[in-house]
Amino acid sequence: MREVYPSLARLAAYCALFVTLGSGLSSCVSPKTIVYFQGEDLKYSSDNITQSYVPTIQSSDLLSIVVGSLSPESNEIFNMPNQFNTSSMNYSATGGGARAQSVGYLVDHEGNIEMPLVGKVNIGGLQTQVASDTIRKKLLAYLREPTVSIRTLNFKVSVLGEVNRPAVYVIPDERITLPEVLSLAGDLTIYGKRDNILIIREENGKREYARVDFTSRDVFRSPYYYLHKNDVIYIEPIKARMTTTDRNVQLIPMITGIVSALGILALNLSRGF
Repeated sequence: MREVYPSLARLAAYCALFVTLGSGLSSCVSPKTIVYFQGEDLKYSSDNITQSYVPTIQSSDLLSIVVGSLSPESNEIFNMPNQFNTSSMNYSATGGGARAQSVGYLVDHEGNIEMPLVGKVNIGGLQTQVASDTIRKKLLAYLREPTVSIRTLNFKVSVLGEVNRPAVYVIPDERITLPEVLSLAGDLTIYGKRDNILIIREENGKREYARVDFTSRDVFRSPYYYLHKNDVIYIEPIKARMTTTDRNVQLIPMITGIVSALGILALNLSRGF
């Protein structure tokens, strides 16, 4: 009977190995489905850049408007809304939390901001440089040689699904591409569907759903290559991911039962012999 115990141990090990191999075989994928930017196999090729993205100021934008002039004391009146508020929520790659964040100027639904002394200034739909010039002209009545610098504080995109670091990412320079955002998210996992990336975009009262093939170089010509504020990127799992999960869920209770039965059998044999 001494040979019974090693046999039982080997059988239990084989059961565990069977589960592991079953999971691995079901998750095999073709290189064609995971290689990025596939195209002509040339040592060198080039494409003309045919599209770009320049953001404009929209309602609900939170703006940092920094005013400078020859009168530092007067500048403080206009820069006060840029002071930090430690109770605000700030999103980053590690999630939300209580951190210091500039209050800023909030653009209302009509595209206006409210500035001290100046009152309402309509900058909705303008690029930041044009908006800076608009505000500077208003400030000429109060300051000597004013300068204005504008930056959007709440330009953010969300990445969900099969990536290594799903999160909401704040973009400080107001311009980012799809490859850059996926790099911030730690790239797709091996189970991410690279040829069918979903991008959800809300602009001008309309919600758009677009699919992008990241395995093709055509992604560089897509209107969704440059991301817009509040875009949501969802990486769908490939079928092997769902198959593996379902199979493990089904097999684990069965294997657990077999191992438990073997343990009981070994215990009974030890007592009887």
